[in-house]
Amino acid sequence: MKTFDLDGRIAGWRGPVLAALLTLIAGLPGLLLLPPLDRDESRFAQATSQMLESGDYVDIRYQDEPRWKKPVGIYWMQAIAVGLTSDVEDREIAPYRIPSLLGAMLAAWAVAWAGSAMLGGRVGFFGGAIMGATFLLSTEAGIAKTDAMLCGATTLAMAALARIYMATKAGERPIRPHKLLFWIGIGLSILIKGPIGFLVVALAIIALSIWDRNIKWLYRLGWGWGLPLVALMVGPWAIAITIATDGGFWREAIGGDLAPKIAGAHESHSGFPGMYLLLAPLLFFPSTLLLPAAVSTGWSRRAEPAIRFLVCWLVPGWLMFELAPTKLWHYTLPTFGALALLAAAALAQPIGKVSRITGAVLGAFAALLIIGITVYGLTVYGTSTAQTWAALTVVMALAAGAMGGFLLLNRAPVAALVASLAFGIVAHAALSGTIRQLRPLAIAPQLEKALEAADLHPRQGRTPGPVAITGFHEPSFVFLTGRDTDLTDAQGAAEALAEGRPAIVEGRDADAFRAAAARLGVSGRAVGTVNGYNYSAGDPVSLTVYAPPPRNGNGNGNGNGNGNAAAGAE
Repeated sequence: MKTFDLDGRIAGWRGPVLAALLTLIAGLPGLLLLPPLDRDESRFAQATSQMLESGDYVDIRYQDEPRWKKPVGIYWMQAIAVGLTSDVEDREIAPYRIPSLLGAMLAAWAVAWAGSAMLGGRVGFFGGAIMGATFLLSTEAGIAKTDAMLCGATTLAMAALARIYMATKAGERPIRPHKLLFWIGIGLSILIKGPIGFLVVALAIIALSIWDRNIKWLYRLGWGWGLPLVALMVGPWAIAITIATDGGFWREAIGGDLAPKIAGAHESHSGFPGMYLLLAPLLFFPSTLLLPAAVSTGWSRRAEPAIRFLVCWLVPGWLMFELAPTKLWHYTLPTFGALALLAAAALAQPIGKVSRITGAVLGAFAALLIIGITVYGLTVYGTSTAQTWAALTVVMALAAGAMGGFLLLNRAPVAALVASLAFGIVAHAALSGTIRQLRPLAIAPQLEKALEAADLHPRQGRTPGPVAITGFHEPSFVFLTGRDTDLTDAQGAAEALAEGRPAIVEGRDADAFRAAAARLGVSGRAVGTVNGYNYSAGDPVSLTVYAPPPRNGNGNGNGNGNGNAAAGAE
């Protein structure tokens, strides 16, 4: 009877490709199941849709406001994805998420590709699999914003740098394709999120050079043509946006976005030094059980060039994010490739008792956190349709923590990792399904359905647009109803009805809306109400959809609903 030859199955190009495919499996459920999210995702998607509608691929806009915070890279990628797979008129969020999924796959591929050269094919494959299955990366893979692709570009640059470093340590000349990938990764990271990826790479290079007391290996990076290549990638758009905005993009991106994040907690995104360390067990799940072994490996084997490189990739970048006053959960993602490879490297040697016990405890703790989040969401916001998804999430997360911990404690770390990955990926998919069924959180899709049911959606062409809405001014609604969506107040909603346009009024604006409608002598019919919870603002909302009065002065318009805006509606 033949035994399963893992090393043969993952040899050469197969290991990185399999790691990327595993990432595809882990990230696809979120891409397909989650509704448009507030606020960043829908802002990115809306700005991209406006690029496609206007044909202006230089100036970035959200409705009529400049969106000069991030470079253009992710918008271009989203525009290509939507152009190839969908139509901008469809207002489907999934195509906008494709670049994020590809970025996550690139990150896992790069980790496996670098790891196979640094530590062997088995370690490389497991490192890529760990990377691709982490809850943080597989979540970002299903969200249409910069972070998964930034991780992919930065990890590509670091993987190529690892190959160059290891070649120089072995007395070999680095090959040109590795240098090319390094500079491409740098250029892409700058186009996507400015200096963040470059800083992670630069800090790793500085740390390595100081530790080795050697900078001669840096001469092999191909500076003479690499820097011009980056300039060629970034320069044309940088010049075009400078001209188009008269320098306004740089003033806003640097002075209005980057500098405040360095100086203090920007947009209330504060945190304390050590926050990412505390979050690591949850964000690294389902491979949390190997975190103590990864740390131990980084310390005990630091004299090895490969491990030293990983430590210099992980620690300086992580400290940079820990010390920055502005903090968001995903900021440390560009350093996760090093952590994944350290965890995989730990499998190559016996794992000590302390690391096994601590890893099992941390894995169980992370699983319980996920279960607690799921149960809370189901209890507070759930519907009957969410129960099956939530139950599957709970069972799979529990299995990942319990089975992985049991096998690790019994000195079977590879089996522990495989079990944790398998159950953890299913748990993540089920969690995406659970979130989809938490309908009180999906206010914008419910409003869109209410408009369509009443024949009021601008796409249907039955009533003039745009829709006016008070209170709920979230980007997800703008994305679903179009650039011209009228984010207004009670007076504006009444004026929209007077102009024959539909209006949506939040409960706290109801009295002012009735008064304004009475002053204008306009009536409208309440055709639906959506109740939910605005998780971005932290407030419950109740939104009533009003149809404009019939143009012919008789009848009841489209025949849906009843009531009068001036007199009030039930």
